[in-house]
Amino acid sequence: MLKTSEVISSYPTVDLDMIQNEWSQYNSKFNHKIIVLDDDPTGVQTVHSIPVYTDWSYKAIEQGFQEDNQMFFILTNSRAFTEEKTKQVHQEIAVTIEEISQKYKRPYILISRGDSTLRGHYPLETKVLRETIEQKAGRKIDGEVLIPFFREGGRLTVQNTHYVDQDGVLIPVGETEFANDRTFGYCSSHLGEWIEEKTKGEYTKDSVTYISLDDIRAINIDKIYHQLMSVSNFNKVVVNAIAEEDVSVFASALIKAIQNGKQFLFRTAASFTKIIGNVKSRPLLTKEELIEENHSNGGLILIGSHVKKTTEQLNQLKKLSTLHFIELDSHLVLNQEKFKKEIDRVRLEAEQKVKNGITTVIYTRRELLKLGEDAEEELQLAVKISDGVTSIVSNFAIRPKYIIAKGGITSSDIGTKGLGVKRANIAGQIAPGIPVWQIGTESKFPNLPYIIFPGNVGAPSTLKDIVTKLEGVKE
Repeated sequence: MLKTSEVISSYPTVDLDMIQNEWSQYNSKFNHKIIVLDDDPTGVQTVHSIPVYTDWSYKAIEQGFQEDNQMFFILTNSRAFTEEKTKQVHQEIAVTIEEISQKYKRPYILISRGDSTLRGHYPLETKVLRETIEQKAGRKIDGEVLIPFFREGGRLTVQNTHYVDQDGVLIPVGETEFANDRTFGYCSSHLGEWIEEKTKGEYTKDSVTYISLDDIRAINIDKIYHQLMSVSNFNKVVVNAIAEEDVSVFASALIKAIQNGKQFLFRTAASFTKIIGNVKSRPLLTKEELIEENHSNGGLILIGSHVKKTTEQLNQLKKLSTLHFIELDSHLVLNQEKFKKEIDRVRLEAEQKVKNGITTVIYTRRELLKLGEDAEEELQLAVKISDGVTSIVSNFAIRPKYIIAKGGITSSDIGTKGLGVKRANIAGQIAPGIPVWQIGTESKFPNLPYIIFPGNVGAPSTLKDIVTKLEGVKE
């Protein structure tokens, strides 16, 4: 059993000023546009004052290039797509980005932001991006960098193995519930073995370049740089990290390699985007920054995720007696007419409560509905359920004082389809790893605080703590 505190303390501390000086030296010369393709809306969970676009039209991507911000996000929500749609969307995005890059003569790096517990369309997404860019631009992509580290979510990579922190103990990710995902499941925790597993042997664990914590903590930028310079044929680079400063050391060597001609794609969690985008830390958002004073309506909370942590958080939330809870029988999705009636029932009840100033929680039935062994069919079923929940928001007649959406597919669909958001600004985080969108005037409820709560982030009490902060309620 590996205790998180013991693992962290086993590595030497580093001179943060030295790391910052090194990072500033390299970052000041780095002017590539940084484009993040986010497979669900939770990828902005470490940044603030950054735009996110909810479509990948030529107009949207061109606007992203023209903005002063060095970095922008494109929400693809591809974790809810079939493989065929994922392929088509990523081809389209890569072609458009390359055309606009050439038009403005602005180089870029492209990050495929995926789940810190390794779920998603990998290796499909980065494979399609590589093939499309190489064909369109006539240049070779040397390698792919993998950094699933995400400290706020307790995801650490040590000695090439990825772990999830559970109550102060590091559990190999392949032994967690996330590895049993019906659509994106896997067995391996060692990232080299995971790559070999997911690529069906096309890339072996022995062909992977590993960036060690020993070299990172020694700030051995030259060694890491030479490792990166030796990567070719789209081979993989695994970065070990247990703190943000580890990513900063790696990023310094990375920029040096890029400036000397190396080309990489990236499959990372949210921490890398913050570092490479040079986004400074800011305090957590307060109620006063988010809620209009004297707002008489209640808030609206929608819970779709079925991971164990979400259910634990829902159970804790139920301790707040001032809230109203409505269970949506999502199993009725198998009968279109009954499911529509259920959606209407839930919406009308929620509207009345929110209008009366009562914050209302809508949650899908906790028992997971399974359909045999067809994982793709089950994914499509989840999308239908999410569409039903989304329709509650798109047809909601009352403006809530805030909306919280729990779960990746749920929060994406509510943002794009339910609220009609085209472009949002990331205000920051209301709790570690839990971002807030400032949504635009084009949306259903302009300027509404929209809180995106990942299904697998936070302690059991985090959702309750956030609602308590927003409402000043007492247990």
